[in-house]
Amino acid sequence: MADLSDTSRAPGATPAPAPSRWKAAWDSDIAYSFRRSPVAMIAAFVTVFMVLAAVCAPILATTNPFDPSSLNLMNGFSQPGVPNAFTGETFLLGTDDQGRDVYSTILYGLRISLFVGVMAVVFAMVLGVTLGLLAGYLGGWVETIIMRVADVQLTFPSILVALLIFGVARGIIPIEHRDQMAIWVLIIAIGLSDWVQFARVVRGATMVERNKEYVQAARLIGRKPGAIMLRHILPNIVGPLLVIATVDLASAILLEATLSFLGVGLPADSPSLGTLIRIGMQYLLSGEWWILWIPTVFLVVLVVAINLLGDFLRDLFNPSLR
Repeated sequence: MADLSDTSRAPGATPAPAPSRWKAAWDSDIAYSFRRSPVAMIAAFVTVFMVLAAVCAPILATTNPFDPSSLNLMNGFSQPGVPNAFTGETFLLGTDDQGRDVYSTILYGLRISLFVGVMAVVFAMVLGVTLGLLAGYLGGWVETIIMRVADVQLTFPSILVALLIFGVARGIIPIEHRDQMAIWVLIIAIGLSDWVQFARVVRGATMVERNKEYVQAARLIGRKPGAIMLRHILPNIVGPLLVIATVDLASAILLEATLSFLGVGLPADSPSLGTLIRIGMQYLLSGEWWILWIPTVFLVVLVVAINLLGDFLRDLFNPSLR
């Protein structure tokens, strides 16, 4: 016998309201897994904190460290938290050889490092996804050419590929425009050195998806290959792309820091974290340790946090690893 007290099933009863989008997102598998992973939460907090600090650098920084009119050479080599012997000013993280506040230079350096890393990953993703879709869907000689180029590039370390592309581009660009174009040349060089991972993963996933029923149905109704690849296949392979993009972001930031540390990256008037580390190396043995170690710590923490997020996403989108 039915329970007459259950009014939710009675005729004319008001249905229960649908959960809001925020409630549905909070109850999703992704949010549940994220809440149960303290490492992922800490990594996400550190990453978001550094991104916000970089975006708000003009507000949070005490001075513009790259404005020569705001510099005082008498403040050079001030120790962290210790008043300067000549000016009496105190700097939280000390100053470098030119009297620039290390705290402010790190905030602006974070902006440049994150901008270069994000733009390089976006460029590598667009290029790699496009070539991977074409290779996996069309096959034949298109796949052969793209994959052989990818295989050849994989035989060389990314830093050597980036150095080669950066050197060729710098040789083409006129001398008077090199400093202005340096950041974009660096983005293209890093992007061209990292597109292979996207292309290989997308090609493999596309070869699996192209034989499924929904792709065959799209062909039967006359959809063009470009529409099938972009509107049907690509949305179903987003998960692996997010994992690769997250891991590649950390690699791109580290590669940019390495190139800048070697002196082939950004000019000294717009330094990233790598350039700050290169400048600090010159004074390590003379006792001014903070010029080197503080930017290094920020770079390491940022890269480790992003890598931990990438590991979390990898485990999330691969149920066999949970």
